[in-house]
Amino acid sequence: MGLAHRLGAATATALLLTGGLAGCSLPGTDGPSSSSSSPSGGRKAEGAVGGAGFDNAAKPVVKGTFDSPIAQGAKIDIAVMGLRAKGRLATLNVQLTPHVPPGGPTRVNAYRLNGEHGLGTALIDPVNLKRYVVVKDSGGKDLQTDEIFTNMANDQATPFSFTFAAPPENVKSVDLQIGIWPTFRDVPVER
Repeated sequence: MGLAHRLGAATATALLLTGGLAGCSLPGTDGPSSSSSSPSGGRKAEGAVGGAGFDNAAKPVVKGTFDSPIAQGAKIDIAVMGLRAKGRLATLNVQLTPHVPPGGPTRVNAYRLNGEHGLGTALIDPVNLKRYVVVKDSGGKDLQTDEIFTNMANDQATPFSFTFAAPPENVKSVDLQIGIWPTFRDVPVER
């Protein structure tokens, strides 16, 4: 086998591995959406090593529509997509959908929807009487979607995620506070 043939085969193999690891699909395949579900309810990535996957809730656990102070008549839909604990951390996934009437601000973000205040998202543990706040990374940054720099399109759902210390195993559900809006009660903790 010649050097050019071996280089071509090595290049093709590298491209296939790169595409598979990045979640890309090859022409003629159904792409990542055809991957199988993992037992934990998340999606298992094709070609993933060690059963890696991602959270992919199709339906919200609970949702509500509330007034927003961003403009007269403005509303926000909050859909809680799930709270999944793994190890010592728990990840909350929500979708926020702004509904700002014509004539309202054109730049919309969660900070402005919440009356120009941070969301202050927290889990409330009714069993152990604890309040869990978003954890910080080693650089001191909150492990959550940015409330100010994540621009939102009007009438379009925008995904947000928040990471907390996981409640203990004996806690099956928690209450959830997001911004100025009413508390969501009994949000299940998936494990």
